[in-house]
Amino acid sequence: MMKKVGSISVIFAVIVFALGASLAEAADVIRIGSIYPLTGAIASSGLRSKHAIETAIDVINNKYDFDIPFARTEGIPNLKGAKLQVIWGDSQASPEVGKTEAERLITQEKVPLLLGAYQSSVSKSASFVAERFKIPFVCAESSSAALTERGLKYFFRIAPTDAEDSIAFFDFLDEMKKKGKKVEKVALVYENTEFGVHARGEAKKQADKRGYKIVADVPYTFKSTDVKSEVLKIKAAKPDVIIQASLLGDMMLFAKAFKEQKVEFMANLAYCGGYHDPTFVQNMKKDAEFYMGQCTFSVDFITKKPVLGKINEMYKKRSGVDFDGVTIEGFTSVLVIADAFNRAQSTDPEKVVQALRTTDLKTPTLPGDGVKFNEHGQNIKIISHISQVQNGQYRIVWPGEMAAAEMVWPFKPWDKR
Repeated sequence: MMKKVGSISVIFAVIVFALGASLAEAADVIRIGSIYPLTGAIASSGLRSKHAIETAIDVINNKYDFDIPFARTEGIPNLKGAKLQVIWGDSQASPEVGKTEAERLITQEKVPLLLGAYQSSVSKSASFVAERFKIPFVCAESSSAALTERGLKYFFRIAPTDAEDSIAFFDFLDEMKKKGKKVEKVALVYENTEFGVHARGEAKKQADKRGYKIVADVPYTFKSTDVKSEVLKIKAAKPDVIIQASLLGDMMLFAKAFKEQKVEFMANLAYCGGYHDPTFVQNMKKDAEFYMGQCTFSVDFITKKPVLGKINEMYKKRSGVDFDGVTIEGFTSVLVIADAFNRAQSTDPEKVVQALRTTDLKTPTLPGDGVKFNEHGQNIKIISHISQVQNGQYRIVWPGEMAAAEMVWPFKPWDKR
């Protein structure tokens, strides 16, 4: 009988030791959930963001001798060096799938925080789930201004909004007019999603306010296979400037159709998305030249901030391409998350949310050199620039004090390239 009790005691001790070891191991790792389109029509964009996030995880979890938050330490200092680990969710570019993945990551994987989700429509559905479960949602790059106008308490966005980008676009166009450039008529072309519809609304608001004439207002179906009719409408309207909200596949489709139909315009200004994606330049080659758009990263920035060259090299080894605005926002979001865990000294979602609300992180990774959220969860330190594709590179051309290359205006005719 005594032996049996002794055996039970030994077994119990072994179980307790195993549980203790498991808990100790768990305490060494902080798992965060991340939702991106890793398969489907825009998988290349989601995979680039995945590479950026994993590069940031590498910087945080290991030790590097450069001036980026958490680079010179290993892990989260105030949590005994706990390492970050990402549990991936695949939205497949679908808001419904993104919602399901958010529920899975929270209820099954038990993550204390979500990061994502590239498309505004997916960030919208997934963040509603996070709000319901009172889990912080850090949005790296989705740009619909409406996302931070929903009164959510657990939503935080790093990227500039389409409202801010629209102001920048029309400030730029106002400046062109003052220089005597022909800028009167504007065409709006946009995917009929959360991203496109809200971008169109912000552009129209600025156009109406400043006296520009909208000569074409052209929505189209996301993941279209033929946009000839839309392009012919734009051509017939004879705009001076096209303002476009499209992701990669659609951006390339329109560029091909603009060339085939010989559409003439002074400039094409694009919101984040397809224009940002280096695949646009790689696939379209000379036909991508002189397109312009919102920009929060260019290799031009490296000359002013050499440390960006170091992390860009790390990222390029994984992805094969340079950072762009979307991916540097993803990279920076992981720094923000690490900072929140570090200041909260906890993975408790409520403590992490409180830390996010008081974020004031200095980092050279974004224009504005920092991240600070207002009461709506919007980063108020981010600054947008305008870049232009020149010789296969995204060169900063506006504002003037940040320009690294002289802008090409007007857009060169297709037969003179």
